[in-house]
Amino acid sequence: MKASVVGFPRIGRLRELKFACEKYFRSELPAAQLDQTARELRLAHWTMQRDAGIDMIPSNDFSFYDTTLDTAVLFGLVPQRYRVLGLSALDTYFAMARGYQGEAGDVHALPMKKWFNTSYHYNVPEIDDAAEIALVGTKPIDEYLEAKAAGIETKPAILGPFTLLNLANYTGSRQLADVVEPLASAYADLITRLSDAGAGWIQLDEPWLVRDLDKRDIALFRRLYAPILDARGNSRVLLQTYFGDIRDCYRDVCALAFDGIGLDFIEGVQTAELVANYGFPQDKVMFAGLVNGKNIWRNHYAHTIGTIAALRGGTRAPIVLSTSCSLLHVPYTLEHETQLNDSYRCHFAFAEEKLAELAELAELAELLDRDDPSSTPAAKANAALMGARPDSVDEAVRARVVAVPAGAQTRLPARPVREVIQKKELGLPLFPTTTIGSFPQTQEIRSMRARRRHGEISQQRYEEFLRDQIAEVVRRQDEVGLDVLVHGEFERNDMVEYFGERLDGFVFTRFAWVQSYGTRCVKPPIIWGDVSRPKPMTVSWSSYAQSLTDKPMKGMLTGPVTILNWSFPREDIPVRDTTRQIALAIRDEVLDLEAAGIRVIQVDEAALREKLPLRRSDWQREYLDWAIPAFNLVHSGCRPETQIHTHMCYSEFADIIPAIDAMDADVISFEASRSELEILDSLAHNRFETEVGPGVYDIHSPRIPSEREIGEALARMLDKVAPDKLWVNPDCGLKTRSNAEVWPSLRNMVAAALKLRAQR
Repeated sequence: MKASVVGFPRIGRLRELKFACEKYFRSELPAAQLDQTARELRLAHWTMQRDAGIDMIPSNDFSFYDTTLDTAVLFGLVPQRYRVLGLSALDTYFAMARGYQGEAGDVHALPMKKWFNTSYHYNVPEIDDAAEIALVGTKPIDEYLEAKAAGIETKPAILGPFTLLNLANYTGSRQLADVVEPLASAYADLITRLSDAGAGWIQLDEPWLVRDLDKRDIALFRRLYAPILDARGNSRVLLQTYFGDIRDCYRDVCALAFDGIGLDFIEGVQTAELVANYGFPQDKVMFAGLVNGKNIWRNHYAHTIGTIAALRGGTRAPIVLSTSCSLLHVPYTLEHETQLNDSYRCHFAFAEEKLAELAELAELAELLDRDDPSSTPAAKANAALMGARPDSVDEAVRARVVAVPAGAQTRLPARPVREVIQKKELGLPLFPTTTIGSFPQTQEIRSMRARRRHGEISQQRYEEFLRDQIAEVVRRQDEVGLDVLVHGEFERNDMVEYFGERLDGFVFTRFAWVQSYGTRCVKPPIIWGDVSRPKPMTVSWSSYAQSLTDKPMKGMLTGPVTILNWSFPREDIPVRDTTRQIALAIRDEVLDLEAAGIRVIQVDEAALREKLPLRRSDWQREYLDWAIPAFNLVHSGCRPETQIHTHMCYSEFADIIPAIDAMDADVISFEASRSELEILDSLAHNRFETEVGPGVYDIHSPRIPSEREIGEALARMLDKVAPDKLWVNPDCGLKTRSNAEVWPSLRNMVAAALKLRAQR
């Protein structure tokens, strides 16, 4: 049995791509050297997979920023405002990804949204009237030939046209139906050129197929793929799906002339049932996604081999063992995690270790026709490992969860009553200004954190340094004129990891970085057992910051759903149970902050939308019914005068606005600037009751917004939001920006708010 990988992490073992790109952005690295780094990384990744025994290795899964953006550029979807800058092809690409502000002009970046139900963000393609859709690039061909020259045969992996069209924004007169024919033709050209280059297999990724589809969607899919399949020549085309099952189109897909179909057996709830009920065509190859591409626990060999045995009993089609999705969503390697106790480490498999699992499972599956795989040393070792995973059970935590009364999620009095009380208590002006929480993590701050970690400075010296940083950022916020201040979060390495390190039930890594977007990487903690808070986590920092000003100081916390979604959870414990445990821990922190005199507390739920099921019919029962009450539990014990904020970013929230309102926060801030304030229509349509702060500028771009630009955004907001409901804030936290970008931006933001107040 052959083994296949859908995609591989591109950042490198130690984030080499991140650091090279950031040097290029700072003009410290020439383009040729950046390209050389990329070549070295690609070769290393291909070689590793070949040496691990992977038969079908992906190419074109590399990207300097985002593969969806790569695909848009490949087919000429470069909006006119970027073309007229006159930049190099690489800098035009980065202008689309990050925005640009310089001698050539001033443009915003393309919108950025979450990639289906993952923590990864993609750049939203844009199709304007100037777009001449055609195959204008050669990246997939170049990288296939690059691997071939190194003696490695790969399968070029390309985002499919059906998904690309459904992800795109249409900003001109043309709509989706108007671009089907030229895009299908462009894809056909690519397939022909890859075939001419000698590609044996070509992988087309279509994750949109796992969403709710109707007859029109399926007709569009057929229309797109007819010319593409005709153009394959001597190549074979693999339709790769992931993040769920394709129940709405399974038989239609099987009836088309694909040579292989990739199915997700991890998140695909009905995948096995679909195969059992409708069979699988014998003239196609099934790529069975049975190694989890989104979590870090070791594969349960007995379960996987059992699934393969059942599949082979139900179809005579060839089967290739595959990852369930790209390994982009897990860390690169366990090799550097030397500080992890072996009792933990042996249970984890990052991307490199999953390659070994794939190869080993493929060997075990080969034995099914003539032997019992469970008797082999590999299977026995895995069975022993599965039986040895220790449970971290805290009976007191579990008893507390059970004892939560039915009405504990309801905060009283009702929000309209609280709003009146809070306006009187806080005395804030119209259009109050604030930030989302974090301020720049400078090289000095990162250096001091590292020195403390390595024992080069004492804890006392480190805390003195942090207090100095807090005092300075409070002074500068006062100077700029912000109304509600924050302490800057200088003590925090990450908004989830920081809290996980202070909660029982978590395990941590040092180098297990996962790409979030572009050069931004995160290091998710691992949830090992029952979760509780042994002592206060943030109270001393917030109290100190509040002592420096008479203005309200926000206490900054991360919410239970985001902590869950941005960690690697146990696969054998229901996530709703873990989330409720985290909620009680954060509730304790909220009440301690309130008792310490903190009158405004922000509980971020940036990832609320992230794990929402892709099918609407599953939203309520499988997610919202426990996610929203978990947030309610966090703040339901607060006094009415305590103002609760939350923040959400880079997801599509329009269709769950009623659920967000049901979170019963007092103020909610949203990412809005990159999405052209689209969420405002949904807020108005749903009669959103919560006070709201749509982001007035994009912090993921190095651009400095002007006062006029922010004022125009606020004017648009007031068309949809009542003046007494509107807050003024950036899109997100400012940790990744420089002070040279942050303070001019905030001055312009405050000036725009003051000007608007003066007009009222």
